[in-house]
Amino acid sequence: MADNTINVGVVGTSWWADAMHLPALASHPKAATIAICGRNRENARKMADIWSIPNVYTDYAGMIADAGLDAIVISTPNDTHYPITMTALEAGLHVLCEKPIALTYAQAREMAALATKKGLKTLVPFTYSHMPTARYLKALIDDGYLGTPFHLNLRYYTGYARAGDYIWRLDRKIAGSGIVGDLGSHFLYLAELFYGEITALTCRLTHIVSRPPLDPQGNPYDAVDDSCMLIIEFANGAAGMIHCTALCYEDTPFGQTHHMELHGSDGTLYCHIDWDKIQRVRGARVGEGMVRDLPIPERIWGGARRDTVHNTYRDMFRSEDFMIRAFINGILRDEELTPGLEQGARIQRLISAAVLSHETGARVEVASITE
Repeated sequence: MADNTINVGVVGTSWWADAMHLPALASHPKAATIAICGRNRENARKMADIWSIPNVYTDYAGMIADAGLDAIVISTPNDTHYPITMTALEAGLHVLCEKPIALTYAQAREMAALATKKGLKTLVPFTYSHMPTARYLKALIDDGYLGTPFHLNLRYYTGYARAGDYIWRLDRKIAGSGIVGDLGSHFLYLAELFYGEITALTCRLTHIVSRPPLDPQGNPYDAVDDSCMLIIEFANGAAGMIHCTALCYEDTPFGQTHHMELHGSDGTLYCHIDWDKIQRVRGARVGEGMVRDLPIPERIWGGARRDTVHNTYRDMFRSEDFMIRAFINGILRDEELTPGLEQGARIQRLISAAVLSHETGARVEVASITE
């Protein structure tokens, strides 16, 4: 850490790194992206040219060893998260790792344990938890709007798996799981953020759309779920349902919609995001009349634009201090970061419980998951 500047290396050259991580790093006055690593040198060089990154690597271990980094951002397929994270932590680097953080709970637990042992900062970007709607719901729940939580219903609809083509996110050896990990991880995290610990669940995974039998290299692969349904049980006695699918036709600029319904002894909350113009929270408390709009407070909006959901999304991570910018600030200020690898491992445990429930057709106690 030179002159109070955090030297960062990025592993991954996907659209996500380009759209989310690199702009946020570029906007932070104390972050310097000094290296980028990708399997294809030409692609990595193009990304480096766009973002004025001086060093290009095709080997993450070489970048970690030689680039003079303080921190690393891991934006790669799921099967690489564990080896890259472990190498970075052993080298003393702070780590931001995309979710799901590993292929198994055992791997995730090992990652979290090493970060704790080394005293390093970590962050897992459960992106949607930082949106104004989610943070407002959390504030309302914490302030007692619902009273005793009874149940919730969270739905994540998108359509990227409708075409039936090969998608690495649905290839078990690369992704570890399908939609339950890719999309379900977001809403499992939100469910626990809102209502606390999930103690048991029942899961049904579906593989509805047929896909090619071979991957792009001509090898057979195990195509996993393109939709998931979860029944969840909380430690506080509440119950819930989560439905995540990549098979919905959602004609919005971001190709997805989010729907949240939360009920308790004292009230009800609804949230709808259409990923176009609508990001709305409504509610009703017992004795206070019908469900009505609950305007999101200025303190939660911050400086983010409100004209479109996508502009809010951009601003939350490129100019407000969430996710990447929070990661840099946490390192600079020696502050605890959340969600870190501990929370990432927690969600990995829930994903493993969900997969086991589907495979066995049985309800699974989360505490029974050890690997």
